[in-house]
Amino acid sequence: MKNIFLWISICALVVSTTSIAQERARPAMPTSDRIPSSLMTFFVTSEPIGNGGNLGGLAGADAHCTMLATRAGITGKTWRAYLSTQARPGQPAVNARDRIGTGPWFNAKERIPDYLKRRLQRPIVGSEIHGDTLDEARRGSNLTKEFAVTEKGELINGIGDPLPTLHDMLTGTQPDGRAYTDTADHTCNNWTSNGAGSAQVGHSDRIGNGNQSWNSSHATTGCSQRDLQSWGGEGRFYCFAVN
Repeated sequence: MKNIFLWISICALVVSTTSIAQERARPAMPTSDRIPSSLMTFFVTSEPIGNGGNLGGLAGADAHCTMLATRAGITGKTWRAYLSTQARPGQPAVNARDRIGTGPWFNAKERIPDYLKRRLQRPIVGSEIHGDTLDEARRGSNLTKEFAVTEKGELINGIGDPLPTLHDMLTGTQPDGRAYTDTADHTCNNWTSNGAGSAQVGHSDRIGNGNQSWNSSHATTGCSQRDLQSWGGEGRFYCFAVN
């Protein structure tokens, strides 16, 4: 009988020692929030360039995305602003949807270790953010207010939040993510004007203007910084990593 008890005690000790060793080997949960996540491949700019619709063209907007991501500690990624440009003499149109890769894209708001992130964080994917009709875009997109956070993990003030409302996102695009083909200005002269012109914007909270569109809600009435602010924005835009 004593041998049996001794054997049981030895087995219990082995199991306990093994469990302790496994727990020590497991990456520790963080004691504080880790923003941004190292997986971040999408964010809303936390601050505008500040020159109205003049972003320095697509190159200037891309550089702003890269600067904000780098400042947040995310390096080694190629960032593209979600912006379309319209055809001009000698210049073909550029579709925002063609600039950003295929995803999936993760936002900054993860507070769990890297070894768990890919299993527990739900990304957005290319097939879920665009539709070839407005109804498809409304139905299919899972890009929501809760997902559309800045590189710092901050929510954007939308309808119903304390003022100022900042949900207008410059896109210059139709709901399907493609550039406009008419003669009207939808891109503040391809993101080089801070005066005359207009910009198509989406709503990051997908509320307002009756169409629930994150990328094509309405047009502004001008391209100055004041014009953009008067409509519920300040010249922010979406940034996606293509790698």
